[in-house]
Amino acid sequence: MNSRSEPSPPVATLADAFARSPSPMVITDARAPDNPISWVNDAFLDLTGYDAHEVVGRNCRMLQGSGTDPAEIRRIRAAIEAGEPVSAELLNYRKDGTPYWSAMTVTPVRDEAGIAYFYAAQADMTHTHQREVSMRGTNDELERLVAARTHDLSAALEQKTALLHEVDHRVKNNLQVISSLMLLKARRTPEGEARDALQSMAERIGALSTAHRMLYSEGDCTHFNLGDFAAEFLADVNAGLDHERRRIEAEVEPIAVAAAMAAPLALLIHELTANALRHAFPDEREGRISIVARRAEGGMRLTIRDDGVGLAAVPPNPAGFGRNLVEMVVRQLRGTIVWADAGPGTHVEIDIPLLSPA
Repeated sequence: MNSRSEPSPPVATLADAFARSPSPMVITDARAPDNPISWVNDAFLDLTGYDAHEVVGRNCRMLQGSGTDPAEIRRIRAAIEAGEPVSAELLNYRKDGTPYWSAMTVTPVRDEAGIAYFYAAQADMTHTHQREVSMRGTNDELERLVAARTHDLSAALEQKTALLHEVDHRVKNNLQVISSLMLLKARRTPEGEARDALQSMAERIGALSTAHRMLYSEGDCTHFNLGDFAAEFLADVNAGLDHERRRIEAEVEPIAVAAAMAAPLALLIHELTANALRHAFPDEREGRISIVARRAEGGMRLTIRDDGVGLAAVPPNPAGFGRNLVEMVVRQLRGTIVWADAGPGTHVEIDIPLLSPA
């Protein structure tokens, strides 16, 4: 059955329910001058600290004070003048002057002649506002602590970065000095195995120095760009070649690898390239070396190919350890290597799992 057709509760019952309600309630007389309070319940008196005779006949503005928002007061007054319901939260003041937050809904009550009363149901929101203020204070303190901690961490990071660059500078210089000393000693050593060994070691140290410099040149010591290294390394090597007779071609993707792999990969590329130049083209033979590095499933595939005389044509060198060094580095990188005669030339294929840059 529609509720509109059900009998209404007796007026006395409604009045008693409102009077006993735990929610503060106020009724004002819309037709009396200044819209004064005509009725309040006990919950309202408990909230404000007034007795009934102290509030009846007075406008509700008696509860306002220095902290009450004027803009919110104007909004409520405009709604009352327009005869529209309105909800708001105001900072009001009890009889003893203590502030409290009141959430209210003001509703016009009409009869045949128009608006007769305004009914306001209220709720004490003081504890809610106190929690909000406390939370804002806590958040402000947390933000201050986070800002201070961030500043300390930034300062520490800047200090460590400066120290890292200083160490890098010194290590790079030391590697260059060692390489220069070995080259100087090689030039003063008679031709033969000793001189070749000194020359080879100086070149290996030079490759490590290049990798070390590039690792920190961008200010990021966690990544090593294999493509950038290959381009710079091969530019140095090609500068010393007669391009009419020999050349090195490279197709190396800009693969970012973990910093820990920088030195082994630099040494690997150098060793394979140097070995091909040293052994694949005897008797001033012309030739070409190709270096290809691409991403593969789970890692990277590095391919070094030359069109020289091939593995079988190169006599064993008991004093040499280039191939052993390459295989040792591949094992260190947890990779696999396959050496093959390419007919003509030599084909070396290396698969290396890539670690996440760290």
